[in-house]
Amino acid sequence: MKNTKNICLALVFILAGFSKSSAQFGGLKDKLLQMGAAKGAKALGVDQLLKQPASITTAFEDVNREGEKMPEFNSGAKFQPLYLLPKNPEGGFILCEGFYEISNKSYCLKAGTFAPSKGDGYMFAPVLGPKKQIVISIIKSAEKHPEVNQHDIQALLWTIIARTKFADYSGTVKVTALTLLTARQLTQLEGGALGVLPFDVMEKAKDQLPSGVRAVFEAENNIRQLVSSGNYSYADLEKYAIVAGMAPPRTDVPSGIWTKHPDGYYIRYFPSGYAITKVQVYVPKELVANGKKIIYDAADDIACPANTGSQRLAQTNEPLNADYSIKLTTSCNPK
Repeated sequence: MKNTKNICLALVFILAGFSKSSAQFGGLKDKLLQMGAAKGAKALGVDQLLKQPASITTAFEDVNREGEKMPEFNSGAKFQPLYLLPKNPEGGFILCEGFYEISNKSYCLKAGTFAPSKGDGYMFAPVLGPKKQIVISIIKSAEKHPEVNQHDIQALLWTIIARTKFADYSGTVKVTALTLLTARQLTQLEGGALGVLPFDVMEKAKDQLPSGVRAVFEAENNIRQLVSSGNYSYADLEKYAIVAGMAPPRTDVPSGIWTKHPDGYYIRYFPSGYAITKVQVYVPKELVANGKKIIYDAADDIACPANTGSQRLAQTNEPLNADYSIKLTTSCNPK
């Protein structure tokens, strides 16, 4: 085990030295990556390899369904723009009583699954897993870097979900990572990451997995392979991350179901694909009575599908098509 660690460490330094001449040594780099992955996978063993935790582990089992409300709850409510609420200095918005909505940027956090479709029920769950802080940092940092394209941020998130080593990063994904993450956070991408798994290791692993999990495992390896090759486009990554077709919706969790958030307000989600989600929030009057400060900060929120074959969607505080000429008619900003 010690020798294997030394070999992998040496490979990282060798590849780092080749970064300025990747075009000249591209073939050698690929061979070294394959050798390192093969040795690492062999040393770890397929059984142990399959037990490695996912980067983000949030699942529908993490949804607290106590206090949930069916879509008919407050069906006649009129919603105001959430993005017009007072901003919280540490991120997010300060909630006031009433009904609010925002169509915000959202991001897929599960490769090898179906895009959201009409009828899918989504509920609130927190970001969980070994790369929780990295994902939240990217979402928060993206607010301060409007020059970074949403596709580039999504591609970076896919590489993290796929457990790609930062030493394997190349092209636009690497530039995006360097823009949105600190040096310390970049080193954390190595922990728990996997190299590109050789064909024989993949075949053995796939034989031990149920079909749904197998599709995710294979998609993640394909993403790692693309990124490490340096020859990829967003469409190439999306082809592996997003499965064609749609997952059948669960009838017990209808579209528009409300989750009671741990902070006491109610929230629900209406995705439009994976890149846009309309979020609606209901804040009861008693929740913010006596000046109690409640913050809505979407950076730690996942719209989690009841159907395990659909995508988890990371939420953001970034509105799309915002209209700041509108005035709120609430106790925050009375007429």
